Amino acid sequence: MRKGTEATFPTRFRRDFLLNKYLYLMMVPVVAYYLIFHYAPMYGALIAFKEYTPNKGILGSEWVGFQHFQEFFSSYYFWRILKNTVIISLYSLCFEFPAPIILAIMINELANKKFQRFVQTVTYMPYFISLIVIAGMVKDFTNSGGLINNLLTHVGFNDTAMLQKPEMFRSIYILSEIWQKIGWESIIYLAALMSIDQEQYEASKIDGANRWKQIWHITLPGILPTIAIMFILRMGNLLNVGFEKIILLYNPSTYDTADVISSFVYRKGLLEFGWSYSSAVGLFNSVINLALLVTANKISKRVSENSLW
Repeated sequence: MRKGTEATFPTRFRRDFLLNKYLYLMMVPVVAYYLIFHYAPMYGALIAFKEYTPNKGILGSEWVGFQHFQEFFSSYYFWRILKNTVIISLYSLCFEFPAPIILAIMINELANKKFQRFVQTVTYMPYFISLIVIAGMVKDFTNSGGLINNLLTHVGFNDTAMLQKPEMFRSIYILSEIWQKIGWESIIYLAALMSIDQEQYEASKIDGANRWKQIWHITLPGILPTIAIMFILRMGNLLNVGFEKIILLYNPSTYDTADVISSFVYRKGLLEFGWSYSSAVGLFNSVINLALLVTANKISKRVSENSLW
């Protein structure tokens, strides 16, 4: 089409809509979900800057500016929960993030298809167990007289209530996260492995490459774009340590190592009715996560040319 006769955006959109109207119709529930449950509630973030009381409402409550943020930054709990959140998040990034990648590669290397399906089924199952049940199992296994303690006492260790030990909480939490999610999170990497051209493996065999060299030079580069995207998404949620399992597993004796931003927000907002204060803490957490997401995306785009935008 010659310059000056190009269709305007409304015209192009109308044509595309008529051609793909059923695809647009399928998109409506997804858009509605994000508008209702993600964008509309952002209006409530105003209470972080107000002394919110339910009888006055959001707009009627007194404006206090950054008072709640200042209180949080100067409180005794700030450095404790920030340190715990960062440490647990880094543990998750270092140990939980690569675990499904390793599992997917190991499953892909299995020659026995029946055993391959068996491993997949066994590793998927914990993800579908209720979080309440998972937390109960972890408590039973790690309590004094539990399964893990019984096994450890047979090799010379003392019987101890592990979840009462602050120094053991983080390790128990990360291991339980790996056990619960490793199979489910490996699915996307298995799908990426299926897209790798099998002729590359045949050519490498002719060149004398063993299985380790094939994994290093073909398998890992083949799934690198997927790894990069998943890493960026993980960085965007780095400080969003799941408070549900934390709350189910921790207790006052382990607050020094277990209390994180999300559990602190839960206690302050729902148990102590500090709605404005907890909203300020949650907003601070969201801003940090957004900054990490943008930074990780820029670094990935510059280093590997893979990015979300």
